[in-house]
Amino acid sequence: MHLNVANDEAETRRAAVDEADRRLLAALQGGLPLVARPYDEIGQRAGMSGDEVRSRIARLKQLNVLRRFGVVVRHHELGYGANAMVVWDVPDAEVRALGECLAEFDFITLCYRRPRHLPQWRYNLYCMIHGKSREEVLAHLEWLVGHCGLAALPHAVLFSKRRFKQRGAAYFTDASESSSSCGTGQL
Repeated sequence: MHLNVANDEAETRRAAVDEADRRLLAALQGGLPLVARPYDEIGQRAGMSGDEVRSRIARLKQLNVLRRFGVVVRHHELGYGANAMVVWDVPDAEVRALGECLAEFDFITLCYRRPRHLPQWRYNLYCMIHGKSREEVLAHLEWLVGHCGLAALPHAVLFSKRRFKQRGAAYFTDASESSSSCGTGQL
């Protein structure tokens, strides 16, 4: 029954996406242009007004077709040469409160919960800390441990060794798919 419900929900999302939505998603998947009125620019590409772009994005988020809509920051280009994923082993009852504490800080760009995979992986809360150097990242971490009361929690600091290309979701592999199907199946 649960599988049928999931399939029904996916089918409902697919049915709710019309041709104008497909044009919008195709225009959005390359990212927002760095112009004064990005929604107007996207709207021109998709054949609609900037106001319609905003309302369709809100509807697609409500339908869970678009799960996240945000900025991909290329930290290295902004002078932040060090970053570390800090993973925490947090009692399940405390994850939400601790996550909210961590998410308050500008130097943390990601903070999310994931299931544990015992016995190999005991960590369930993750946060990404950025700094101009490893020393700055570690100083942020030390300050965070004191401020949020984390000293007793097991954690690991995983510094990045290389960068990967950051980009948003790709809904269509080429322009023809935006009018003929739902692309990669995410819709």
